[in-house]
Amino acid sequence: MEQSISTKGLVNWVLLLVLTVAVAALGHYAGSVTGYAAAAFIGMGFLVALVAYVQMRLEEREQLEQMEFDELRKSASSTSLFTGTDAELYPARRAREQFERFIVPGFAILLLLGQVAGAYFLWRLIADDRPATTEQATVAMTLNGLLALVYFQVGKYAAVLARLQNQRLLRPQASYVLLGSVLCVVAAGVEAAGWAGYPGVDRIVARILVIVLGLVAAENLITLVLEIYRPRVKGQAAHPLYESRLIGILSQPGGLITTAAQALDYQFGFKVSQTWFYRFLERAFAWLVLVQLTILLLSTSFVFIEPGEQALLQRFGRPVAGRQILGPGPHLKWPWPIDRVQRFQTERVQSFVVGIVEEEEHVQQRVVLWSKPHAKEEFNLLVASREAQSGAAPAEGEQAVPVNLLSVKLPVQYQIHDLVAYAYGHADAGKLLQGIAQAEVTRYLLNVDFDEIMGRGRRAASEELLKRIQARADAYKLGVKVLFVGLHGIHPPVKIAPDFERVFGAMQEKEATNHYARAYAAERLPLAQAEAVRKVNEAEAARSRMTALAAGTAARFTNQVLAYQASPEVYRLRTYLDTVSRATTPARKYVLVPSNTHEVVTFNLEDRIRQDLLDVALPATSK
Repeated sequence: MEQSISTKGLVNWVLLLVLTVAVAALGHYAGSVTGYAAAAFIGMGFLVALVAYVQMRLEEREQLEQMEFDELRKSASSTSLFTGTDAELYPARRAREQFERFIVPGFAILLLLGQVAGAYFLWRLIADDRPATTEQATVAMTLNGLLALVYFQVGKYAAVLARLQNQRLLRPQASYVLLGSVLCVVAAGVEAAGWAGYPGVDRIVARILVIVLGLVAAENLITLVLEIYRPRVKGQAAHPLYESRLIGILSQPGGLITTAAQALDYQFGFKVSQTWFYRFLERAFAWLVLVQLTILLLSTSFVFIEPGEQALLQRFGRPVAGRQILGPGPHLKWPWPIDRVQRFQTERVQSFVVGIVEEEEHVQQRVVLWSKPHAKEEFNLLVASREAQSGAAPAEGEQAVPVNLLSVKLPVQYQIHDLVAYAYGHADAGKLLQGIAQAEVTRYLLNVDFDEIMGRGRRAASEELLKRIQARADAYKLGVKVLFVGLHGIHPPVKIAPDFERVFGAMQEKEATNHYARAYAAERLPLAQAEAVRKVNEAEAARSRMTALAAGTAARFTNQVLAYQASPEVYRLRTYLDTVSRATTPARKYVLVPSNTHEVVTFNLEDRIRQDLLDVALPATSK
């Protein structure tokens, strides 16, 4: 019987080696990450089966050695031949003990490292998954199904044999053979899902298997730690360190209670399986699990939609007619997986930024300096140049630049207003909207002037971009409403910012000089115009005065001629007196009309500064 057990162990590890190669080849052929993960599990099972087979052979040699020693003891007449140490008398036992003491723990540690490394590399491999063709999926699905059928029979036979004959070393081999059949079924199901048009199932299942592999590694580590503190019972066989109880549960779910009881018996050193609680739990475990699963399943029939949210109700992946959109509040539905709910925050203002890639821990800067980067990555966009478009002749030795580079931070805010179009119209409407915004910004900047967008044209540019992005979003039926498009942080690229600063500084100086010249002109021109008007008016007045004076002189001469002709003597006297009067106007004159020659006239030649009361002329009295 022992020979048959070791033979079964040999067959098991050979079959696991063949299954590892077959599953890995099918996974490579179909491009399935699940196939690679299954091959990793089965490959580690092959190593476990190989070590278990070697340990079986050592125990077999020990038993044969003990049988031979007993036969010799019975037939020998003296016991002097059997005196000596155990190491000398039982070399096979010593070899088995050394193997269990050093090789088995070392292999368990190497197995732990292999499981951790396998989980790491498989997780990275998931990103490079490629979908299989229909022919590849069909071949892989068929062969995995055949392998699952064959290995299930072999594994079930080995598991029953290990349980009936209490073969602890055959048990881990049987668990891995059964696990291989289960993984073949899983791989076949993944290929069937890909064949039906659901290639993403491969990545999901692969991630689950990688997580399970990590749990097995954690269990292996815990087993190694607990083995140090486990109480040793004389005559009790040691539990193989490389055996995974989690693998046993996955390959034989029906033996969950038995596996747990065996682990507790082994760890605590007494029969936990003989207590009343264990017996009750063993009888009622299935019902307890069924009740919990039923309650859990029924709890999925209740859905609570938060304020500001809307949800899409799907039945078997299709919208439910009449209840396609669920509003805020409680709702009833069929349990999962019949009905599923997909939530969306329709009232929340969502936003993204075009033109830059922000840091993971973004801090809003109060002042944006052109010469310092303020984002993880900035994209340079082309902007038209006014000088090149106008065709103005550049100065000698210079050349007009047709375009300029510009870095733009453009935040876009939007809301979902048509949930059905947003969810079902495109695979990722938000990402598509970002692409539309990027394209529209690039197209708009190619047709706008650099100086305009850097100055007073920002508001008009924001409004125009909002209209364009909204129009394109409506054309694609994204179901979104663009609320705001802003131009923030517009500046030239950081590497050439100092040159732009010098150019803009010169432009500002030019504008300041122009403003000063215009102010000087505004001040001087009105004064000059007023002075010109004043001089023209004075000339006009002088001309009018001289003309009138000449006319008056001519008229006076005519009148003088007439007066002279009428009375020459009188005219001469009047002329004489008039001339004397004008000539003596500044002098003080005294007119004496003497009628008495003996009268003495006294003259007061004193200059009087002011008049007194007697000098004031009184008005004539009216009669």
